[in-house]
Amino acid sequence: MPNHCFICQVKTFDDELNQRLAAIREQSLYRELRRIDSPQTPRINITGQPFLNFSSNDYLGLANEPAIKEAAKRAIDEYGAGAGASRLVCGSLAPHHELEEVLAEFKGTEAALSFSSGYATALGTLAALVEKEDVVVIDKLVHACVVDAARLCGAKLRVFPHNDLNALAKILRWSERRRGASPRAPRTLIVTESVFSMDGDLSLLREIIELKEKHGAWLMLEEAHASGLYGQHRRGLAEAYELADRVEIHMGTLGKALGSAGGYICGSRALIDLLINRARSFIFSTAPPPATAAAASAAVRFVQSNEGELRRTELWARVDQLKNGLTGSTWEIPVIRSPIIPLIVGEETQAMERAAELRALGIFIPAIRYPSVARGQARLRLTLTAAHSSAEVEKLLFALHDR
Repeated sequence: MPNHCFICQVKTFDDELNQRLAAIREQSLYRELRRIDSPQTPRINITGQPFLNFSSNDYLGLANEPAIKEAAKRAIDEYGAGAGASRLVCGSLAPHHELEEVLAEFKGTEAALSFSSGYATALGTLAALVEKEDVVVIDKLVHACVVDAARLCGAKLRVFPHNDLNALAKILRWSERRRGASPRAPRTLIVTESVFSMDGDLSLLREIIELKEKHGAWLMLEEAHASGLYGQHRRGLAEAYELADRVEIHMGTLGKALGSAGGYICGSRALIDLLINRARSFIFSTAPPPATAAAASAAVRFVQSNEGELRRTELWARVDQLKNGLTGSTWEIPVIRSPIIPLIVGEETQAMERAAELRALGIFIPAIRYPSVARGQARLRLTLTAAHSSAEVEKLLFALHDR
């Protein structure tokens, strides 16, 4: 009898999950993993079929760069495959420290701290910096990792419509009044992206900084899709706008233009020391593999080199080629210069159909749907890299015009 009850419980559990999955399918929101049997390059192999890949965040083509791979191999030979423990136990290996020194120099800050992922970076940092009475203010279109971190950190959460400075100012005035009435002045932390991951547009960074300084707030700037691409030294949008020294917390990821994996925070020595002591996603995580850290260090150095500048030039040439080629088409193309080009379809089912049509032509651009974007804003999130050739972009243009 106990065995029978146990089997019934398992069946009931699976029945409920299958009902939930059926509901997801009915909304055209079902997702599944696609196995890639090739390196991360413009040409990938999915279940034995070759595709032109226009969906990767490997903007400078570094994920398969020989110098980056060689750095990872050397780290494995010298330090092994895994770190063995968290950084505060015995897992803080030399490649991790070298990466943080390289990142701090790259970003022009006193110090840096690396995390296992961008998600862990956001969760650990917000929870370490703000408390129950504090206020976190986010742009409506920030990445899900920031949204979740803001919800979980325990602070009061306020959201302003995308790049709406009037709404942001109103929230900051409200927060400032609260500080005046509180025995312990609550802190206000604004979090925004510099280049938004789904639309490829830019934050109104200068105006946001002016508002946060006027109202005594802090700013955490997430430069995941900007580092390596903008600014004289490829540090990001804050450098390009000559505003980097007015940003308290610089956040970024190592898995996009830097071609590796992980996340990081750059800032003052005091900021990094606090995170080492308070960021739970750092304290209680096994350190990333030494090979990952070594690859990221090599990528940061590559980005700052003359070859890095050539890669950036190649990327912008491909972006310009695509945008010029789509002039006069039915697609509405953003004016902003960004490697992320959203092709808005609207309805989820139609976006899935468009993606399938392109796959039939040998082009891989998955449909991006809710909750990654708002309902009714499903799209093909097209990304270009320096590794794409002009001929490959021409093939994409032909396919898009044919749609």
